[in-house]
Amino acid sequence: MWQKIKLYIISLSFLFILLAINQVPVCFGKGCEFISLKELFVVWPPILLFCLIGFIASVIFYLTFRYTIVKGAGLPAEEIQSIESLNYESLTFLATYIIPLVCFDLDFHLGENRNFIMLLLVLFLIGWIYVKTNIYYTNPTLAVLNFKIYKVTTNEKGTYIIITKTSLRKGDMIIPNDIGDNIYFASKYDTDES
Repeated sequence: MWQKIKLYIISLSFLFILLAINQVPVCFGKGCEFISLKELFVVWPPILLFCLIGFIASVIFYLTFRYTIVKGAGLPAEEIQSIESLNYESLTFLATYIIPLVCFDLDFHLGENRNFIMLLLVLFLIGWIYVKTNIYYTNPTLAVLNFKIYKVTTNEKGTYIIITKTSLRKGDMIIPNDIGDNIYFASKYDTDES
């Protein structure tokens, strides 16, 4: 369950960046000056602090996720009997949730407590739905970082979904690492090493 939540938080990293940019005051031309980092975080603390903490958490979770993918798993290697790319599903998450949250109203008035609480509740509900329905792997951040999603069939486990850093095709050997509910991290098994 914790891996699923971490993947969901990773998927929100673009939202954290876009919300932070939206909240930073911008001024161009004569008479403009930087207001200072202290004033930036004192005047608009809830949303910028939330975005900073969320982005740092997503980076940490990504680094642990990448380490897990790279180190592989202890399960035996399996040969892919059939394979289907599901990379397009990352766009579904981006188009359905992230873009509307940023673009619905470019001035969210997130400094007002009620609106900030509503944003937190919406993010919590989206995360809960994604984790409960097992579509948390549809992650635009991972897609940008060149991860791939496949639906594979092997003789050992049948049909399941994998997240991998490597391009795969039928006949390749993979080492799966269970996330839960028929979804796995996978690394390609290089038969030349054995």
